Amino acid sequence: MQESKTFEIEFHLDSGVRAIDRPADEKLDGGSARRRFDRYPRIVQVVALAIHFQDMLDRGEVRNHADLARLGCISRERMSQIMMLAWLAPDIQQEVLNLPKTPGGRFPVSETNLRSTARVVEWAAQREQWRLHRN
Repeated sequence: MQESKTFEIEFHLDSGVRAIDRPADEKLDGGSARRRFDRYPRIVQVVALAIHFQDMLDRGEVRNHADLARLGCISRERMSQIMMLAWLAPDIQQEVLNLPKTPGGRFPVSETNLRSTARVVEWAAQREQWRLHRN
């Protein structure tokens, strides 16, 4: 007769969301959590990623966008969206990277608008479209 062998493993899983550290006396109004610190707009972060990824491609650290997508654990479609921002005129990229911090990281120009600007081939036309978006 075959003897059955079983074993148990006990472990604890922590949730992926970290609690926000707040002084005990800080009250939340209306039950909504407010950000205590200003953040850079999301488009600043995404343009910085596009520049960094393009540099990795130029140096030969990765072969193509698919390699970048695998490294970043994102879809190839999303990687293409990010990399489109590398097509922006250098002065627009610099202006985006120098945007000030805002409450909650919001900025009037969305990433979608910035990508539509990047699709324009001529930099002069990009600059005009950027001027219209940000004002």
